[in-house]
Amino acid sequence: MSLRVGCPRCAAPVARVPDSDGGWTCPDHGEVAALWQPTTASYDDLVAHLGHAGSFPTYLPWPLGPGWTVTDFAVVADDVGARATMTCVSGTSALDGPVDVFVVSEEPGTGLGARIAGLGPTGRADPGEEVGDGPATVKVRLGSFPVGLWPVSVSGTDGEWDRSVVVGEAEGRWLWLVLRPASAILLLRDDWILRDVSETGPQLVALPFGGPAPSW
Repeated sequence: MSLRVGCPRCAAPVARVPDSDGGWTCPDHGEVAALWQPTTASYDDLVAHLGHAGSFPTYLPWPLGPGWTVTDFAVVADDVGARATMTCVSGTSALDGPVDVFVVSEEPGTGLGARIAGLGPTGRADPGEEVGDGPATVKVRLGSFPVGLWPVSVSGTDGEWDRSVVVGEAEGRWLWLVLRPASAILLLRDDWILRDVSETGPQLVALPFGGPAPSW
């Protein structure tokens, strides 16, 4: 397995902190928990990812539709444990053509979800006050539990026209869904289920992997 290490909040290179147990530092964000990402998505890499994540959930839409594949995943972790996980599945829809769906679960302040949403250059690490304001726009299920998600504006960012972002709270963590293109948000009209793949057992072997990892 080949892993790349980076900052969860930006694309700047990171360096080990001298005399620390696994600490990393970013020139823009200081000392950070490192982002670990495989060079290609594969079953073996996902097993290693789950080992890094430990008890921290790694969510995927479940089940994947025909033709959809796992194209990317990552974990943010330090010597204390994991702080965030990300997965991306890619496929096509009749209305949108190629679609990428990112799912991020993270502790507040981590900044990975904001980066993938395109909010990183704004300096934001978390969603704003729009989360929880009024009724949820869409809902997904974590197992049998419904989770409300609210739209987060990406107006004025580089991703203003190419993605939709919805965020909610699950088990005390932020849950981000970032869909590209923006029109793919209509896919969430269906009853989406997110499953922690660390709990799938033998079904994990059948997950389809393939295709280039989308940029973010």
